Amino acid sequence: MELKSVPMDIPEGSNIIIGQTHFIKTVEDLYEIMVGISSQVKFGIAFCEASGVCLIRTVGNDVTLQEKAIANAQALGAGHSFIILLKEAYPINFLNAIKQCPEVCNIYCATANPVEVIIAETEQGRGILGVVDGYSPKGVESEEDIKARHNILRQFGYKL
Repeated sequence: MELKSVPMDIPEGSNIIIGQTHFIKTVEDLYEIMVGISSQVKFGIAFCEASGVCLIRTVGNDVTLQEKAIANAQALGAGHSFIILLKEAYPINFLNAIKQCPEVCNIYCATANPVEVIIAETEQGRGILGVVDGYSPKGVESEEDIKARHNILRQFGYKL
């Protein structure tokens, strides 16, 4: 077995959601979740099929994000994984619905940070062990940092 780190290509102003699923129907169900929650979200989805013809299944409403999702899925090459790239919306608005999708087994991350996916590669194929999401902490927040956090949440509309 070999361990590898696979960096994800996240377009400027976009977020990525990476997860594991178990069925070909997932790509259509995830599409319905995305458009059902937001009519403004732009996204691309790529799903790595793990049996049969083992294709990358894809759908989306933004060609550039769909192409980037495919490229990330090709780089990752882990069976039954999916990648959603989105912009003009935040992952927090979609995560509960994605988690409730019957085919979804796990969500590894939902972020705009740089992401490296840690995979194990065997003779059979590749599997996701986890992700490195962003950077290591540089300290503990101060009173000023707490105020800034409160302000940004209100600016985004998540708090009154």
